[in-house]
Amino acid sequence: MHWCDQLAAISSHPENISRFYLTPEHKRCNALVAQWMQEAGMETWVDAAGNICGRYDAKNSCAKTLVLASHLDSIPNAGAYDGILGVLIAIAVVEQLYQSDITLPYAIDIIGFGDEEGTRFGSTLLGSRAVAGTWNPDWWELKDRNGISLKQAFIDFGLEPDNIHSAARNPDDLLAYLEVHIEQGPVLEDENLALGIVSAIAGARRFAIEIEGYAGHAGTVPMPMRKDALVGAALGVVLVENIANEFNVVATVGKIECGPGAVNVIPGHAKFTIDIRSGDDQLRDQAFAKIQHELDMICINRNLAASWNEIHNAPAVVCADWIQALQASVLCDMNLNPYKLMSGAGHDAMAMADICDVAMYFVRCKGGVSHHPDESVTVEDVALAIEALGNTLQKLAQ
Repeated sequence: MHWCDQLAAISSHPENISRFYLTPEHKRCNALVAQWMQEAGMETWVDAAGNICGRYDAKNSCAKTLVLASHLDSIPNAGAYDGILGVLIAIAVVEQLYQSDITLPYAIDIIGFGDEEGTRFGSTLLGSRAVAGTWNPDWWELKDRNGISLKQAFIDFGLEPDNIHSAARNPDDLLAYLEVHIEQGPVLEDENLALGIVSAIAGARRFAIEIEGYAGHAGTVPMPMRKDALVGAALGVVLVENIANEFNVVATVGKIECGPGAVNVIPGHAKFTIDIRSGDDQLRDQAFAKIQHELDMICINRNLAASWNEIHNAPAVVCADWIQALQASVLCDMNLNPYKLMSGAGHDAMAMADICDVAMYFVRCKGGVSHHPDESVTVEDVALAIEALGNTLQKLAQ
């Protein structure tokens, strides 16, 4: 927990936690994490994407590698545990192995990904995408709010953009990927459980919907004759909630606006977004299809026109059954409930699933609060997470 406090102090803002990709704060964070890795008996380096990496060698130099990782960047005005807790728990477990002079039949690589949140350049999972070998060259032209391109930021950080391919890992060398992360939701607390096993990471689709009606005077157009775009959008918002409940998926309208935007004018135009997620892509798509069909019918009946633009589509990632079974065995041995839950939030494990089997442990967080300064975990829960991860490594070795 002291390590978390030290990293929380590395921020671009004096009054909150704000730590972004390829910034001086990122470099300071890497240096401090590298120091802790080295004290835990690890060889360290910064890869071609700016990720801090540490290796704890196996008995056999030809052995496969288990990757333990999470991210070290943050959103603006962040909490102290999102991402970094998983990296630090992994270091604590390796430190225990090192102090006990234990080596395993596989190597352990701990990675602190430089970018997961996408705060600076608007594209998420940049660190893990580089490691997975799925870097998109178009990203080099992304710019931050100050007009600095991603390519220039690499150069300023001391990296060589042309070497980005060297960050990619060979899938044949990997045993698996395992990530510990705070839950970022209220389920574990509601179940009174310290830890959970992630069964899948939800696939998300996002849409921008525009509804066209006809603006008119608020006092002179009779109610039955109106083409009120905002009413159509409002009915769409209720529709999203009802159908999400019907299909047991999660869906959110996070942004809505209308025009002309005057108190005495019927809205002729409305825009809103839909974010819809599920661990089952087919179920998610069925729910969305019903939302789209019913909203289109509402618009037809009200003489409105709806247009749909998909702005994001990420498939669900199912965590490996064999690792979930091992995790369940570990928690049972600890007299803990091997509770399984889906992750509604995205994680670096989604990128790493392109090259190896992945799994995750969730740690309870107070009130389910995350991406907020009130983010909180208990010392007792973190101790259980360290124990569970250590026991998982030992079972993997058997």
